[in-house]
Amino acid sequence: MSNSHPSGQPPYPPQPYQGQQPYPGQPYPGQPYPGQPYGQPYAVAPYGYAAPRTNTLAIVSLVSAFVVSIVAVITGHIALSQIKRTGETGRGLALAGLIIGYVGVGFTVLFFIIWLAAVVSLLNVGYATTGLAS
Repeated sequence: MSNSHPSGQPPYPPQPYQGQQPYPGQPYPGQPYPGQPYGQPYAVAPYGYAAPRTNTLAIVSLVSAFVVSIVAVITGHIALSQIKRTGETGRGLALAGLIIGYVGVGFTVLFFIIWLAAVVSLLNVGYATTGLAS
């Protein structure tokens, strides 16, 4: 049985022993064989071309969604209108900030409704037990 691949090439390059330098013309481990390119050339952007910018308010919206939800909602709406007008990137960030912000606002409103109901309930119980209710 031969020690070669069906293409005629060895299945992997032979590795030199520990501490042994490769023979002249033999690549170091991890390097391509001589004559092979090191990789695809990078595509170079034309002169004066800048990568699209991410809208700053979209980033602010997403970050503030975890701290102050109403700020996330406001900056998210402003960011979406700026993105539509200027063509900047960051629409997904603005949408995520809006969604998380609205969920946070909803939980805050729900919390205050439950809190208010509890306070009113406790006040009614207090009046009923002290005999102040008519």
